[in-house]
Amino acid sequence: LFAYHLPLDAHPELGNNVQLARVLGWVPGACLPQQPLVMHGTLVQSMSAGEVARSVAARLAREPLLVGDPAKRVRSVAWCTGGGQGYFEDAIAGGADLFLSGEASEQTIHLARESGIPFLAAGHHATERYGARALSDHLSQLGLCAEFVDHDNPV
Repeated sequence: LFAYHLPLDAHPELGNNVQLARVLGWVPGACLPQQPLVMHGTLVQSMSAGEVARSVAARLAREPLLVGDPAKRVRSVAWCTGGGQGYFEDAIAGGADLFLSGEASEQTIHLARESGIPFLAAGHHATERYGARALSDHLSQLGLCAEFVDHDNPV
């Protein structure tokens, strides 16, 4: 069983998005109404975008790309693991102070600069490995033979 992408991204308990929030210490809320693959939530306490980036780096063991003002205060966050950078506009419309995804593309860089909303690209693999691990653990608890195999990917 290979477990990644849309079904696992969106699962409310084992999914990549909810598991990433757990790892990052974020408080997940509901998915955005206009985009069910994007989670919206809050930080336990307000911090600067630079502090968020440093926290993400420490928890994922990977330095994220921060685009935007590192001093901007952040409380409300939205995220979509993997290649979810195309949902940045939805996150802005949903009121996020910062958006995190796995990857960045040309338009996300400009949108962060023009909107004033910081964008974090934390790595496709780095943001999506936790859902697969949670699914493996869940299947093992059901008595099935399951093993999470982590093959690092630098993107």
